[in-house]
Amino acid sequence: MSTFQPVSVARLYRVIANQIKDKIRGGNYQSGERLPAERELAEMLQVSRPSVREALIALEIEGWVDVRVGSGVYVTGPESRLSLNESNAPGAPLLLDIGAADLLQARLLVEPHCAELAARHATDAQLLAMEEATMALPGSEQPFKHNDRLHLLIAEACGNVALASTVQHLWTLSENSAIFNKLNQHFVYGEVWEVAHNEHVPLLRALKKRQPAAARRAMREHLLGISSRLGLDASEDKNM
Repeated sequence: MSTFQPVSVARLYRVIANQIKDKIRGGNYQSGERLPAERELAEMLQVSRPSVREALIALEIEGWVDVRVGSGVYVTGPESRLSLNESNAPGAPLLLDIGAADLLQARLLVEPHCAELAARHATDAQLLAMEEATMALPGSEQPFKHNDRLHLLIAEACGNVALASTVQHLWTLSENSAIFNKLNQHFVYGEVWEVAHNEHVPLLRALKKRQPAAARRAMREHLLGISSRLGLDASEDKNM
């Protein structure tokens, strides 16, 4: 009696990365050579630029290319190539092969609703803690800590333990996503944190004024802003 074999659905950025990798292996692109720009690769492959960007970041993590912001993407020597699992140092947190766009899309489905509920249910003490986290971000040497705290405080204040736990899990996945971390290294810097703070302010205002619809909208716009700054497409209908 024959049995079925497990089916694996490949992620688009991984399919793209494998095609580029095959071209490098085949000698189409030599060590030190610059790859075509994201736009050109997207046209060649008939895919979106955000998908190409994630593929290139995945290849950088594995050592196939070197992404130089403002200059281009260059093929590296074979001695630097690793699989994603091999790139995890002993004792370090496991870096997961989860796409940044998928993570942001999941957050877009959950966090705006949490903000809407928090505008209804947050206690005065929780709102004060949110304000402290918001105001501590500008000029901080560790802005990500205040950013993370604000988002998790909003989730905790939503009044739904399951939703709060879901947000916490998504943040844990983001912290352990190799692609998300590499994108942050390349594209998140001082000025970007100022923009994020400016998006947090109307979100905090809506929460303090107990305006659920405005809080939901502000959170959604903030998450779409993050997606845009990372050069991704996290819109909820991107896979539909």
